[in-house]
Amino acid sequence: MTENVLFERIKLFFDFKLFTVNQTPITISSLILFLFLFIAFLIASKILTRTLGKRVLTRLNIDEGTRYNLERITQYILGIIGAIIAFQFIGIDLSGLAVIFGLLSVGIGFGLQNVTSNFVAGLILLLERPIKVGDRVSIGETEGDVLAINLRSTTIRSIDNIAIIVPNSDFISSNVTNWSYGDKKVRLNVEVGVSYNSDLETVLRCLKEVAIENNKVMKKPKPEVHLTAFGDSSWNMKLRCWVSDPKEYRRIASDLNCAIVHKFRQNNVEIPFPQRDLHVRSSIPLKTSGS
Repeated sequence: MTENVLFERIKLFFDFKLFTVNQTPITISSLILFLFLFIAFLIASKILTRTLGKRVLTRLNIDEGTRYNLERITQYILGIIGAIIAFQFIGIDLSGLAVIFGLLSVGIGFGLQNVTSNFVAGLILLLERPIKVGDRVSIGETEGDVLAINLRSTTIRSIDNIAIIVPNSDFISSNVTNWSYGDKKVRLNVEVGVSYNSDLETVLRCLKEVAIENNKVMKKPKPEVHLTAFGDSSWNMKLRCWVSDPKEYRRIASDLNCAIVHKFRQNNVEIPFPQRDLHVRSSIPLKTSGS
């Protein structure tokens, strides 16, 4: 008799109606069933997308960014399908979802605008692909490589090896520099001043040799050297060359600067420092009224 009473109490507990959606009572047991099915679909979607990426997409020679987007989109679609099936299992049809979304819109009006904008921006980033995983990007004062694009935020690994979490809406509403978008090659400009006493032809030859001798500088388009301006104490020269990998931009610039110093010293080309001529006039005696 005691066991029957305990069983009845447990049954009454799980059959307790929490609320009603579209004339469908939601009990504790149906809510547990919904969560179980939804979590099971999420786990299954992660396993399936991981298998899809490792066994299928890698064999198709698809670049890393496209492969990542396909995996994420597949995972989200499977998650949505799982949520719909879970709703059907507890007796809520698709028309009932409209009620839930209506309630959600009320919540958005009370402070979820930021979350919603980041969510929509995440979908835009995955579908439109202005940036993708592996790209070198600059946004504000942050520069680094894109590690992951989630629905709410994007993870960037900075050049100092620091993971930075950037809201997706920043990529839509702000100016973003994508160094890897489309054609990856970028032009590198190195500016240097040389003394007016230098031989111009020697200066031009030295700068071209510096670019040609660097293995990471592209041979086509050819490097160019320009005399851009006549400064106060120097000719202002600019070496313009192209590099194939934007991630090596800073390192190549440093290598070229060091090579220019060595090359100029070997050819007696002077890099002047700013100078000012100070003329001191002798004092002029002033006449006084008593003299």
